[in-house]
Amino acid sequence: MNLFDLSLQYKGFNIKKAKAVLKHNQKIDDNQYEAFIKNRKNEILSYHLSHNPFYKSLAKNIDLNDWNSVPIMTKRDLQIPLEKRLSTGFNKKNVYVNKTSGSSGDPFVFAKDKWSHALTWAVIMDRFSWYDIDFNKSKQARFYGIPLDKVGYYKERLKDWFANRFRFSVFDLSDDSFENVLRKFKSTSFNYINGYTSPIVQFAKFLKRKDLVLSDVCSSLKACMVTSEMLFDSDRSLMETYFGVPVVNEYGASELDLIAFQNPDGDFQLNSETLYVEVVDENNQPLPNGVEGRIVITALYNKAHPFIRYDIGDVGVISKKSTNKAPILEKLTGRTNDIALLPSGKKAAGLTFYYITKSIIEDDGIVKEFVIEQISISHFKIKYVSTSEISDEKKKTIKKEMEKYLESGIDVTFERNVRLERSPNGKLKQFTSHLTNVS
Repeated sequence: MNLFDLSLQYKGFNIKKAKAVLKHNQKIDDNQYEAFIKNRKNEILSYHLSHNPFYKSLAKNIDLNDWNSVPIMTKRDLQIPLEKRLSTGFNKKNVYVNKTSGSSGDPFVFAKDKWSHALTWAVIMDRFSWYDIDFNKSKQARFYGIPLDKVGYYKERLKDWFANRFRFSVFDLSDDSFENVLRKFKSTSFNYINGYTSPIVQFAKFLKRKDLVLSDVCSSLKACMVTSEMLFDSDRSLMETYFGVPVVNEYGASELDLIAFQNPDGDFQLNSETLYVEVVDENNQPLPNGVEGRIVITALYNKAHPFIRYDIGDVGVISKKSTNKAPILEKLTGRTNDIALLPSGKKAAGLTFYYITKSIIEDDGIVKEFVIEQISISHFKIKYVSTSEISDEKKKTIKKEMEKYLESGIDVTFERNVRLERSPNGKLKQFTSHLTNVS
């Protein structure tokens, strides 16, 4: 029985039709695909200009023959009541409603019409099938957050049951907790792991300490899909070694869709079936493939709520080897708000020196995980969880490297914690700036 498909159908998401339409679109010849995308862009733009008063007021003076005249939308544009953003004929009762995590600093409630959301699920299921994962049959080991209130908790557990998955809490990453996780893997035929990168990395480190490969005790395991947090090469290597299966990177946004997914050739393939992804410069002008800029995305099917040239808040590069049908995300460097402002006025991507520090701080296995916070213009704090204090010698090395890649004169302090604070949904933000005006 296809329980997962049935649960979607029951909620009003026509997954059977969505899969058929997706398959049809995927058969379009690459030479004709540019015209297909252009047609979808024009259709969704015209629809919202005609049926959405909010978008019409936002998108004035558009030249329908010039896509670059379409304004860039930001999350702050959308921080008004949802009812004022919905297209004519849509209301909270006939759409899919959710809210963003707020990891970008600008959380908001959004909506998708049910057909658009069905297509989202069709794309997700298609991508997972690349690794022989079938949502109706494959058992998922899920590393996500879970609401702590009774109603929210049991609601998620029920959804997990219908989705054939078992959820592990990401709020307790102790060895005792991981012993329970390991016992569950030994007694359950899990087919894949899915969840936030950082807790899954911690589970791999636990297995390393035990000198144990997970696929040796759970032979049904086929793949590990990580999402929502940065995946570093060293962490991928660690997980693949101690899970014994491929690690697949995923990039998505709840308000949009699955944005990119690592294909079997190792490329981070962008979703061209339901999204149109662009990279623009600081003046909102489109950049050629191979050049880094802000990622803006158009949802090609969502009629309930406009996401047209929507600035998701991320920075990246689309590869020169991309085709219209299979664009490749060559580089994803983090969020635009993950910026460190230095005393000299210089700006630096927070994840850059997070990566530098990571290579030093984790080489002996003492530190389990850490985050960096910018407290003031010259003060950076490294908060960490470890089995013992970081040595003074290592602290000096870290400060020296941070000064090397940033600039001299910055103050670096360290704070050991029992656990690191995560967002309510379980995500761990690697770099946070407490400065009020960075961008």
